[in-house]
Amino acid sequence: MTERFPRIDALEMQRPAWQRRLRAYAKLIRADRPIGIFLLLWPGLWALWIAGEGQPPWWVVAVFMLGTVLMRSAGCAINDFADRDLDGQVERTAGRPLATGLIRPREALMVFAVLSLLAFGLVLLLNRLTILMSLVAVALAAIYPFMKRYTHLPQLVLGMAFGWAVPMAFTALQGQVPPLAWELFVATVVWALIYDTMYAMVDRQDDLKAGIKSSAILFGRFDRLIVGLLQLLMLGLLWDLGRRAGLGWGWWVGLAAGAGLFAWQQYLIRRRERRNCFRAFLNNNWFGLVLFLGLFFDYLLRPAGG
Repeated sequence: MTERFPRIDALEMQRPAWQRRLRAYAKLIRADRPIGIFLLLWPGLWALWIAGEGQPPWWVVAVFMLGTVLMRSAGCAINDFADRDLDGQVERTAGRPLATGLIRPREALMVFAVLSLLAFGLVLLLNRLTILMSLVAVALAAIYPFMKRYTHLPQLVLGMAFGWAVPMAFTALQGQVPPLAWELFVATVVWALIYDTMYAMVDRQDDLKAGIKSSAILFGRFDRLIVGLLQLLMLGLLWDLGRRAGLGWGWWVGLAAGAGLFAWQQYLIRRRERRNCFRAFLNNNWFGLVLFLGLFFDYLLRPAGG
């Protein structure tokens, strides 16, 4: 059985104390792993471009992008606090700074609080409704890490946390949340179920031993089938959204490319190998990117008055 506090790497112990502390804090907020930032960022950018009809104010885009970095970092800190007694039992997470004892639990809580306050300060630049909506975002970020103790679908809460930028983008630019925004929000929640199930497939055996709940454990041998159905559902939602929003060729090209990436992800997870399941998870960044590029060029290349 993996010990609760794994040994710290010998090379790491040779560094000066201040360097170890700084590196530990960077590791706490996943500064070396930006994938979470991108997965959180893409839905917000999709929403900003649709809500702003291809021309969202750049200062609002900057607020959302910086807020994404801060809230993802805050989410990592509270996640490690919640999992401090579990991470040492999972091979992939055994080296995290709380699991190794490099950072104390109260320090992680302070990091979460400070980063959340900085993100809230950014939101104060937006309108009142968006400010109120941001309180929901903080609440979702705070409760998600604890959900794996109570439900096999913590990915639903993750999806709501990662997707909440969608209604916030519409309130920031339009002062309302139209039905189109909620459809995009639902698609984002489904997307989180897709990529985070792939992520959970990497840890499935360790999670079973540690008593951690996940969608990969819930789906069992039907995991690939259910992920595939979820991918079809998301593509259907995005197709309907593009039709209702009057989007053009750029969107449809991006959506077709996204469908191809989903097919590639299915190929990667076909044998449920840990390395390839992780590659499939990472590949979702490209899905988010091609969809945004399609949206961006669709608006950019429209004829004047179109």
